[in-house]
Amino acid sequence: MVQALDFTADLASPFENGAELTFQLPDPEDEQISDQEFDHQVETAWQVCDRFDLQTDIWRGRILRAVRDREKRGGDGRGTGFLNWLKDREISKSQAYSLIELANSADTLLQDGMLEPEDVNHFSKRAFVETAQSAPEVQQMVSDAARRGDRITRREVRQMSDEWTAMSSDLLPIEIKEKAANSTIPTRYLAPCAREMAKLPEIHQTPLRAEIAENPDVDTLKQVTAEARYLAKYLNSAIQVQALNNESLDIESALEEALRIGCLSSTADLVNQAAQLEQTIAKLYTTWKRLTNLAERVYLDSGASTPHLRTMLSCLNSLSGETLEMHLGDPAGGGFSRTIRLKILNDAELPLEEES
Repeated sequence: MVQALDFTADLASPFENGAELTFQLPDPEDEQISDQEFDHQVETAWQVCDRFDLQTDIWRGRILRAVRDREKRGGDGRGTGFLNWLKDREISKSQAYSLIELANSADTLLQDGMLEPEDVNHFSKRAFVETAQSAPEVQQMVSDAARRGDRITRREVRQMSDEWTAMSSDLLPIEIKEKAANSTIPTRYLAPCAREMAKLPEIHQTPLRAEIAENPDVDTLKQVTAEARYLAKYLNSAIQVQALNNESLDIESALEEALRIGCLSSTADLVNQAAQLEQTIAKLYTTWKRLTNLAERVYLDSGASTPHLRTMLSCLNSLSGETLEMHLGDPAGGGFSRTIRLKILNDAELPLEEES
């Protein structure tokens, strides 16, 4: 278990009247206050709330961790006591473990020496969480900035993360990294490209790297990022589509042809929609099967003494029978209106395949 390290919030000014968090906010109707001064006062109050919120959640996480660990030692082994403790305080299990994770991250950053206790006050809550979830190299960069006294928001954390991803990725050619290093190209274009390319097999990464090396500019980066995104989408969806499990189909060749004629985006969407349709069909069948079973159970339990219940079952016949029917659009037939009918066949009712 990580030893909890103390830190004290610099919240003296809003606590002058005791433990209550109070502010003297500017009057939005006061025309004598300039917009700049108004924004400054509001931003200062907001930052104090951020620090207070962050430190409160870190300590809540430590408390929850202590209760959980105590339950592990002396409880029933199923965590019932911890869950009851959460229930009494109206805290969900997911929220509790999110706070525990935040506390663990805080203790790790503090114990490893990346942050000093007073440095935590430079973070907004969301920035701190983002830092805790970042790579160690990014954590070090953010910690260095906090020690210098810089205000750390999530935007700064993401910017540093993008810079590190762009300059450390092996997927981006040296030509584009040099332009990023001398600020000719913003790093915000490099990081998304590296992340999308990382999702692809090496066989698809190589031509994309060559394209960037040949034309190391922003337009090429944008184009390659989009291509990599569609490629990953295509490859991921194609694996899931049963209809494409055909020995006569070469998925890679189909992909190359789509690239050659410039319809990769449409092809990727086509395969993705096919995957979604198959999933919808599977969900439709399982839902229909459950509906028919329930309708049969209610029918057997009802009788002449339940005419309204029988009428309800009759109305549901359009959904619980072998032919499903529903109307799209205006039920009265005015404007757009269409009737959709789907028939679900048992295996015994399927037509036999013709012998070759």
